[in-house]
Amino acid sequence: MAPATLALAALFAAVIGLTLGMIGGGGSILTVPVFVYVLGLPAKQAIAMSLPVVGATSLVGAAGHWRVGNVQWRTALGFGLVAMAGSFGGARLAHLLDGAVQLTLLGAVMLGAAVSMLRSRDEAVPPREGAPRRIALVAGAGLGVGVMTGLVGIGGGFLIVPALVLLVGLPMKRAVGTSLVVITMNAASGFAGYAGTTTIDWRGMGVFTALAIAGVLAGTRLAAHVPARQLKRLFAIFLVAIATFVLYQNRGVFLGTR
Repeated sequence: MAPATLALAALFAAVIGLTLGMIGGGGSILTVPVFVYVLGLPAKQAIAMSLPVVGATSLVGAAGHWRVGNVQWRTALGFGLVAMAGSFGGARLAHLLDGAVQLTLLGAVMLGAAVSMLRSRDEAVPPREGAPRRIALVAGAGLGVGVMTGLVGIGGGFLIVPALVLLVGLPMKRAVGTSLVVITMNAASGFAGYAGTTTIDWRGMGVFTALAIAGVLAGTRLAAHVPARQLKRLFAIFLVAIATFVLYQNRGVFLGTR
């Protein structure tokens, strides 16, 4: 593989880690496009390989946030267990879909992630719903995030963080740390759902993961010093551009030529 290609992949790996560490989500959604369009992997292999990258990177980021008290374990485990069920089911359902369809769905999810980042709130919001309704909404969000993880290989932090802020009332920094625990659980379950269905380049995945982990360690340290709102806006604009590219590359799904 050309040195320029490897360098570009390394750069994206660092960006993925930095974004996860600083804003608790969004970065992992780039993993599949990098694997497909930079490293040239088939869609299903890329999605399966993205999950250990996302999970391991999130685990390291979660450890950093836990050390400074930014993880609410009860919420993380409750949300995470529901998400794991959805993730495993989504991975099994993915066997029924063509790779181009999965990438098209990923492009749409990326656009949704960009909108979520632009509209998200950085302060804790006292939940307005009663406890039963709030529990149902949190469970529904966890299940939906899990299914999307299994189908298209995302971590889902861009949905988890707003849910924790708006539905649970967590402050942003604690929502970010808690989100990383949920993403770790989610990705592990999704990868289990893909077990035995595609080949895994363990060496390449390991190198990419190591670079992303370096990024998340740096991002966790920078989180207290860099304005998250401005970062999210810039990253959201970047996501729109990548999503447009992914959807264009898979336009045959819309045109009926695939």
